Amino acid sequence: MKKILGITAIRSDYDLMSGLYSLLHADPDIDLRLMVAGAHLSSSFGRSVDLIHRDGFKILGEIESLIDGDSPRARLKSASIFLQSAVDLVSNWNPDLLIFAGDREDVLIGGMVGAYLRIPSVHFFGGDHERDGHVDSVVRHATSKLATAHVVAIEEHRQRLISIGEAPARVFVCGSIALDKFKQFKPLSNSELLARLPEGKQLEGYALLIFHPVDAEEQLAGQQYENILLALRDHGIPVAGSYPNTDPGHSSIVEVTQRYETETDCWFFKNLERDWFLSLYKNARFIIGNSSSGILEAASVPLPAINVGLRQKGRLAGANVIFSGADRGAIRESISRALQPSFRDVVSRMTNLYGDGNSTPKAYQYIKSTDFFAMRFKTEDPLWLRNAEVGKAAQS
Repeated sequence: MKKILGITAIRSDYDLMSGLYSLLHADPDIDLRLMVAGAHLSSSFGRSVDLIHRDGFKILGEIESLIDGDSPRARLKSASIFLQSAVDLVSNWNPDLLIFAGDREDVLIGGMVGAYLRIPSVHFFGGDHERDGHVDSVVRHATSKLATAHVVAIEEHRQRLISIGEAPARVFVCGSIALDKFKQFKPLSNSELLARLPEGKQLEGYALLIFHPVDAEEQLAGQQYENILLALRDHGIPVAGSYPNTDPGHSSIVEVTQRYETETDCWFFKNLERDWFLSLYKNARFIIGNSSSGILEAASVPLPAINVGLRQKGRLAGANVIFSGADRGAIRESISRALQPSFRDVVSRMTNLYGDGNSTPKAYQYIKSTDFFAMRFKTEDPLWLRNAEVGKAAQS
């Protein structure tokens, strides 16, 4: 039986991978377990480990690693706790494969553990890039160098990995596995959804707000978040807003949510069951903030997405995405554009650049059928690979 260990430390990466986890969990030839850490175990961030238990996955270990701070030092110290705690846990179980997703410090730990313990690993969602100065971009690329193989969404991501010295044979393109749940899920009706809200909330015609701090704008995060709220209220649009992730600067956003949470046109949540969240997503007028979901997933609804500030700049984006400045006036203008019938008509007819919603079975077959053990030593010389690619291009 093949032993596979998934590494997850925050709700966002778990949601990206949960469909694949389900297929691997159901396979009688695979023993899938999860190593759960970080924000999953924190009540301040919604204790999403409870959702993992509810989904029925086996948990190899729960690692209390998150330092309740709001600084780069706290983030790095949390990562060091996770690394130190993970080494013996992984070594003792000795899985055949590690899998992890994204660009947070947790995947860097997965890559390091795999490389040093000589356990093959597969990194999901590598090869992407943002020009926002956020540390996550370089963490994503560093993890790709440590990982054995890669499952990526699009050809551009494959080419970027090849450009940093990854062998083409190590990169599998199958579309984004995060999109499958949007195609398969049938949401609650708008009336059913609104009936679940706390008493007194008036959210008819709401926008979904998901906003996280970015390193270059850390000190501005709270003001930018409030600018979004004020611009939405200028348009008379209620808001259903998510609490931020653990990035430095999150406390200023939390402070803003606490000042507005009693308003009838504002509702903020830390964690929601998947069906409720997807219903909230699909019934929204548009998504606003700076979540990667607006770039990657909103087009599968399809839904207009307003990206505020620097985060996500430089990523491939579809016709539904509006990149906006972070001041109140710029956000107000972007909202006006998202509401225009002509813009919404374009969005309604678009296809998602990141996949068709049928990617998870392809990723599952790749994981199940590939001999990653034979690939675990990365002997390729990046310079030789680059010269070979240049020669191939010249011949064509």
